[in-house]
This record gives sequence, structure tokens and C-alpha cells, in this order.
Amino acid sequence: MAPTLVSAAVGALLAAALLGPAFDRRGVAVVVAAALLPGLDAAASLAVPGATNALLHAVWVPLLAGGLLYWDAALRPASALRGRFGPRGVRVAWVALASYVVAGIGAALFAGEGASLLYPLEDARYVVRGRLVFSTRDGVVQTFLVPGADGAGALPLRSVGGAVADPVASWVNPDGRPGLDAGATREFRLVESGWQSVAVAAAAATLAVRFWSRNRDSGVTR
Repeated sequence: MAPTLVSAAVGALLAAALLGPAFDRRGVAVVVAAALLPGLDAAASLAVPGATNALLHAVWVPLLAGGLLYWDAALRPASALRGRFGPRGVRVAWVALASYVVAGIGAALFAGEGASLLYPLEDARYVVRGRLVFSTRDGVVQTFLVPGADGAGALPLRSVGGAVADPVASWVNPDGRPGLDAGATREFRLVESGWQSVAVAAAAATLAVRFWSRNRDSGVTR
């Protein structure tokens, strides 16, 4: 699983970039909460084998949520979401969905132990590994998108193990298997490297500047 603060930081950056006029404390809280929501499947692994990085990391959750949101906001004659929260509510909902996919699922898919995208139809976790470098001999070299390549194809998506056969450890469930071991050593991962600390600090600074700018423009003094 991606460290908690890293997922929250990516969600916060998405909130700062995409909320626009809906940017406020409540909107940011909703978007950051959406980024952390997929990580709750770790708790489900105490009862459901292989649920970590699978149950709430599968593509079905955002597809269903996105379909319902589009139906309500774009197809229904009277949107329930817009009727209760106004256009602001619709925008926050879409940004929260983006945060769920990018900061929640993407953090595990691109920089974690992998996500079981087709769970429970398929017992496999997937990761995307690639690089982007500039070489004085070869020029720009990138392996994230390789059209026409053999093997994984255009996107280097590969399996790293089964959701059930090779469970992911978490602070809730250190061995990733059903059952609660009260004596197990638990580590709540916040950040695990220097670059992650930089990302968290950048997100905190970005939010601080955005809130300061918003308050200044609205004439709020503190």
C-alpha cells in the first residue's frame, strides 16, 4: 500500500488544481478523504482473503461511481446532487472521483505493491513500471508508453502476484491474511523516503497558499 500521507498529498494537490471556485475546507476534505478511501480495504482483509489493494482498488468501484455521477449530473432532468449542493457539489464529486482513481488506486498501481484491478474476477495484482531519462547517446528514453512493443504492450502493466495467494501487508493486518493477531507488530506508514516527504511538504504548502489567496481575494482577515 502507498503511505497514507503520500496518498493524502496527491489528493490535496488535485483538490488545489481542480476544485476551482469550489475550493474550500469542506471540498478539500472530501477530495482528500476520497484519496484515502481505497486504503480501507486493508481492514476488510481481516475477514476477506486478499482484500488489501483489491476490494476497493478494483476498477468496478470508480466505474460504478462515475456512471452514477454522470447519470445524475448530466442525464437526469433534475439532478439530486445539484439540487442539494448546487454546481459546487457536482464539481467536488468529480474531483473526488479523480482523487480516488489517481491518488488512491494509482498510488498502488504506479508506486506501490500493485492493485488487483479486476478483483474478484481475477486473482492478480498489477503494477506499472517504467522510466523517463535523457541520454547523451540515445536522447530521450521512456518506457511508460511503447506503442507496438512486444510483451506488455503500449503500457507496461504486468502482474506481480495474486491478491489471495500473495497478500499485501498493512498496519491493520501485518500478514495480510484473515484473522486478527493482537500481538503482531504494526507500522502505520506515513512516509518512507525523502521524495515522499517532499511531496507531502509541497502539498501542504500548495494548500496554504491557495487558502491564503482565497481569503485575501474574499477580503477575509485573520
